[in-house]
Amino acid sequence: MNKNGQDRLSFLEATSIIIGHGVGAGILTVPYLAAHNSLRELFLILGFCYLFNLLLHLIIAELSYNNDGAQFISCFDREMFSGRLKTVFTWAAFILLGLSVLFNVSAFLTGAANVFEDWFGLPRVLGMLLFYVLGAGVVFFGLKLVGVCEKYSVAAMVVVVGILLAATLRRETQPLPAGFRGANNALALFGMISFSLSAVMSTPQVVKGLEGDKKRIRGAIAAGLAINACLILLVTLTTLLAAGESISDKGALVDLSGALGGWVRVVGYVFTLFALATSFWANTLNLRDIVHEQTHWDQRLSWLLASLPCLLIALFVPASFVGLSRFASIIQVVTGLGVIVAYALSRRRVKESALVGRFGTAPFLILVGLCTLLATVGAVLKVS
Repeated sequence: MNKNGQDRLSFLEATSIIIGHGVGAGILTVPYLAAHNSLRELFLILGFCYLFNLLLHLIIAELSYNNDGAQFISCFDREMFSGRLKTVFTWAAFILLGLSVLFNVSAFLTGAANVFEDWFGLPRVLGMLLFYVLGAGVVFFGLKLVGVCEKYSVAAMVVVVGILLAATLRRETQPLPAGFRGANNALALFGMISFSLSAVMSTPQVVKGLEGDKKRIRGAIAAGLAINACLILLVTLTTLLAAGESISDKGALVDLSGALGGWVRVVGYVFTLFALATSFWANTLNLRDIVHEQTHWDQRLSWLLASLPCLLIALFVPASFVGLSRFASIIQVVTGLGVIVAYALSRRRVKESALVGRFGTAPFLILVGLCTLLATVGAVLKVS
């Protein structure tokens, strides 16, 4: 399953890849949407999204496990596509999934540019180029270095969130949003939290890096999503307490840093850069492997083709940080429907369930499919 010993991951590194994938554009966008909902909706939606995403990620892990740790496109090609149009379907899935990751990573570059502009006064183009060089350089060396960097970055983010929360509580806080604001706002929040918890593209990396160890795969996914959910909650509450409902679409920590000022402002910027970097590494590494599996080109060329277009989109597509994040979430959540179909076919072929057990049967697959559709609808709704 893992032919390259250098790609072997420890349990902590695998867990950190799951966390790092989700802690990025999504988690920094959630407070903007949470400000348009009540605290009750935030807690209910977050709890439900964790359970739904846990099952979805275990399904993805088992699909990859049944295909020797392969990424989505290879799994689709082996399990779902056949006949004369097999090549057409495979390339269509490749393009669709690739676009999702490209716009997702472009959002990270745009968010980083916002930070460098607010913090150092750097021009947006220079901020994007600086973040691209630093981020893509880590991915160039492969899965192991990404896992190590994710581990230390996640630890740093947990410390930073604790500092920000403590600093916020020491100051005068804003009232938290209350009262139901409408189904549209709730669905939009559901879509973004689902996206924020999503590490679907990194799940095959965990399967491969843990060399098919079923117990550690389940543990890494469950722990990674749980820590991610806690970080989402803490970042959202901290931002709402500090900035109130006047949150812009530049990303939560930019608004939080502006509200708190002083040294706390610097800490907020540091968290934002760590959050964007971890997601940049995970997503770019995933896209590199997808390109490599599909084209069989050299990994360095695949790395360049996976990272450079993201920079070009960020530079030349006029969209906000939140706008790019929501567009990426539409495609990536839809991909979950294809995963469910491929998993059902794979489970029938293998005639056993290594990771999911009875939770991979038809009623649960239908539930996950419906939740995925709801999240997709939420990703396109406007908040009011």
